[in-house]
Parts: sequence; structure tokens; C-alpha cells
Amino acid sequence: MSRTDERFPEPSRWPSPEPSGHGLWLCAWDAESDADVEAWFRGRTDPDFRRWNTPLMLDGSLEGARESLRQRAESDVEGKTVAFRVTDAQSGVTLGHVGLSGIDGFMRRAVVGYWVLPEARGRRVATRALDLAARWAFAELGIHRLELDHAVGHAASCRIAELCGFPYEGTLRGAAFEEGSHDAFRDAHLHARLATDPEPAGI
Repeated sequence: MSRTDERFPEPSRWPSPEPSGHGLWLCAWDAESDADVEAWFRGRTDPDFRRWNTPLMLDGSLEGARESLRQRAESDVEGKTVAFRVTDAQSGVTLGHVGLSGIDGFMRRAVVGYWVLPEARGRRVATRALDLAARWAFAELGIHRLELDHAVGHAASCRIAELCGFPYEGTLRGAAFEEGSHDAFRDAHLHARLATDPEPAGI
């Protein structure tokens, strides 16, 4: 069970200030923006995303995507999660998503996840966004341990995690849903980065 204490920031502070750096700007999603909803829908229904991720809510339509985005915003307000729209710092074009979940204020621990739109891949967007979000979580939320897990076989996520200072810690048995299923499970690799770890170089 997650617990909080007086050292942890109030949820009303999240997700402000909005992180920027590495040529990116991380800002809040807006469920009332058609452009944001369309980007959220495309990202979460992309075949490559669905190969490795099975969200609790499967967005089958734009309205379904709007509803899941609204629910994520409510979760952010409650302090359970933080969701960032990853944008190009100059153009403001949406490139993907990075967010925190499972936030435990007492243990100062959270889980980070991300995805990148198809047209933005190959530009190290995930690497830059993950590092930016991690630095923000340590500095602004006081997180001590930030975890990242992905389905076994997702080599790209392993590389991104290592580049961002999240070493491999082990295999979590049956910790992820199988592709397209909420009734079958597969193993996941666990990575983590501590606030006290050396900052990764060359990002």
C-alpha cells in the first residue's frame, strides 16, 4: 500500500514545473484537445507499442482514448501518476509520452514508462525523454528509486534503459501481460536508477 509523509510534494504541484532539456519539452496532456487525443490514440494503438504493451484500457476509438486520457489526468490529480506529453522544444510537435506510475511517497519510489510515435522514432526521443523525466522525478518529487520494466525480448528498451543509467537488476516472472491479453502473462526485465547513482553521460 502506498503511503505519504510530509516530505513528499503535494499532488497539486504535479506536473509543474514542466521539464525541458535535450531539445524536448515535457508538458501535460489535455483530454479536451483533439490533437492530444489523436496523438494518444495513435501512440497506444500502434502495432509496435501493442507488441510489447497491453494497457488496462484498450483504446478502440478516439472517444475511448479521450476517456483513458481523462482517467490518467484524474490519477495525476490524485498523486498516483504523472503523465507528460513529450514535445519538440522548438516546434511543440508531439513526439510521444513519458510518465510515472506506482508512486510511493513513503518509500520514495516510482515506476517510469514511455512510448514514441512512429514518425519520431530513430531520433533518440525515448532516451532523451526518459533521462529528462528521471532527473525531474529526483529533483522535484524527491524520488529515490525509479524503476523501469519491459517485456523480455524488447531489446530496444533494454538499450534505452542502460543508456539512461538504469542497469538491469533481474527478471520478474509473469509480471507483464502477454500481447493483446489480460488473461495471460509473460516475464519482464527490471531496471532501476537511484537518485544517488552517477548521472549517465552522452545523452
